[in-house]
Amino acid sequence: MSTCSVSKGCFVFKPSTKKRRSSEKAAHDFRSRSDDAEDTELRFVTCQSLWKQIKSETEQIQEDLNKQLLDNLVSFLSRSHSEFQEKTTEWTCRMKFREIPTAALVLGVNVTDHDLTFRGLSDALQDNITPYIALLEAKDCPGIKNLMQKLMGQLMNCDIDVDSLEDEDCVQVSQNRIRCSMSSLISWYESVTKKTDSETPSKKRNSSSRHWQSPPVIVIFKDMESFTTKVLQDFIVISSQHIHELPLVLIFGIATSPMIIHRLLPHSVSSLLCIELCQSLSCKEHLSTIIDKLLLTPRFPFKLGEKVLQVLINIFLYHDFSVQNFIKGFQLCIVEHFYSQPLSVLCCQLVDVKKRVYSLSHGQCENIRRLPSFRRYVEKQESGKQVALLTNDSFLKEETEKLLEDLHVYHENYVSILRCLHVFTSSLPKYPLGKQIRELHCACLETRVWETEEYESSLQLARMLNKTDLVTMLQQCVEILMSSSGKEFDKTVEKLKEFLTQFQNLEAEASQERDVSVSSQKELQKKTDLYHLQKTLLELKESRRSKKLTKFEMLRFEVVDYIDSLVRKYLVPADHRTLHEIMYFNAATVLRGHLNAAPRTALHTALNNPHWYLKNQALKCDGGGISNKAPDICIVYKLHLECGRLINLVDWLEAFSTVVMAAEEPNADAASSDQVDDTIHARFIRAVSELELLGFIKPSKQKTDHVARLTWGGC
Repeated sequence: MSTCSVSKGCFVFKPSTKKRRSSEKAAHDFRSRSDDAEDTELRFVTCQSLWKQIKSETEQIQEDLNKQLLDNLVSFLSRSHSEFQEKTTEWTCRMKFREIPTAALVLGVNVTDHDLTFRGLSDALQDNITPYIALLEAKDCPGIKNLMQKLMGQLMNCDIDVDSLEDEDCVQVSQNRIRCSMSSLISWYESVTKKTDSETPSKKRNSSSRHWQSPPVIVIFKDMESFTTKVLQDFIVISSQHIHELPLVLIFGIATSPMIIHRLLPHSVSSLLCIELCQSLSCKEHLSTIIDKLLLTPRFPFKLGEKVLQVLINIFLYHDFSVQNFIKGFQLCIVEHFYSQPLSVLCCQLVDVKKRVYSLSHGQCENIRRLPSFRRYVEKQESGKQVALLTNDSFLKEETEKLLEDLHVYHENYVSILRCLHVFTSSLPKYPLGKQIRELHCACLETRVWETEEYESSLQLARMLNKTDLVTMLQQCVEILMSSSGKEFDKTVEKLKEFLTQFQNLEAEASQERDVSVSSQKELQKKTDLYHLQKTLLELKESRRSKKLTKFEMLRFEVVDYIDSLVRKYLVPADHRTLHEIMYFNAATVLRGHLNAAPRTALHTALNNPHWYLKNQALKCDGGGISNKAPDICIVYKLHLECGRLINLVDWLEAFSTVVMAAEEPNADAASSDQVDDTIHARFIRAVSELELLGFIKPSKQKTDHVARLTWGGC
């Protein structure tokens, strides 16, 4: 591409918005890099299909969680806009004080998720309320002039036809010709609303019926804390003077606290805002919903192991609080599992298991036999069955189908009993097994939860629950098991209902016992001789010493013991199940290497051993030697590791020249050697400058021909 500029410079040409064939390239990379090329196409298709389902589910969750926030925002906008349209007394008073309707959205510290939230809100507002929405970021608005240019550029693009947006130069020229001021914005808004009211045919006016009459102009400050005080002050003061002509509404995206508005703006400016507070859902609650819908469900066959799930949760809790990063990590687990595990072709829905099992090749059958969980299963069988499993592929496929069906049934039962156990443990004092269900899930995946001290203390606390709480918990468990897809819980539901009936019967018996106790007290109050009185008191004392359990206490013990039996039966850790490797991703080290970045270690590896990343056999050197074919910065870096605190540049250059000239012919002429020396000198200077830029060295004030080394330990 060429330009008409007469000066030299760097010009950016954005690529055309053509749909890339990324899926074909991804499938090719998936096949070419896979260790086992067998069934790679089917594994790739299964991986894509699974991720599409999970992605649509996460988008639906995000939409549901933002619904309350959007409803509050629409209600606020409708009140503000109706007052502007009807010119009511309240609006007149507000206009008198020049107040601008402002919504303060408190979104939390998970800043990386804000972009998706604002995008969803912007799309919803554009579809139903107004097409005039501008999203502003602090990095694009260092001054009031830049803010007005960005604001008018985004708003006026709403009025340009979609077909005219293909040539970006035309749009740029049209924006530059318009004077960026509030009066220009008001003139544009009046012309646009008049055009909308008149019956002018246009492609974009087909959706005008969805928008409000004289729709408001919404300006969203995505990161309000990052804007400079002067820019916000100037914009608010200017806008307040024209609020009677332009239905302007401001939305502040706040990550910390609403008090930041009063810290950034003086009272004279903040008094120009009519602020409505809108609170979004906590990011921890959002994460709990994601885990509940994606992991604690039998809908998706793919599962995360305990260590992998703990890595993702720790990154969320101790790094960024970003739900989107958690979902991206979950996506990485899916891709890594289907890429590295040849048997992940069987990680599919139960209806497809039989077809895929019987289409397995002999090599895939051998992969099944090599699984650790399957080898443990074979060792427990009798000798005849062991021989059949290890030699007969047909018998192996039949057994594999049964084991995978059992694994699917295990997932259904596991989720239901886990929720029932969480009902009992989530309200106990000090939460021995955790307050969130994800903590209980990790504990159950890690080990047999009934063997832990936390579980024992939970049982002891559960045996002291009062009747009201116990009945409520049993009712919740009945609802969970009745809504479950598991077919083994009919008897369990009947047993729990029987417990509820017994608790109801206890109330009637308790009332009768109260009547009996009252009558016995009356008998004691009657006149009697000393002998009978002493006998009665001794009987009462003896009954108190024996401390016989009441019927309620016995029934409570029976309920807790029954829940304990369900836990021991259904909450067996997943790694104790046969063929769990097919559906569970347990490579926590691989995931940690991808997500927990160690830039200094990676940089040392790249410079010390370039073959690790470049995969060039010529760069491979044994014994810690230095290859003259390595990049210059790698040679300079290896030489600097051999030096002390101060490095002599002359000695460093000579060593560099020696390594580089190692492959040169010894009988080269003098002219060519001088030319090579100049080239080598230039290469050395460039490599040293790159090392200084990376922070490995710095100039020394002690000696001008030396540099100081800044890093030690080799990484």
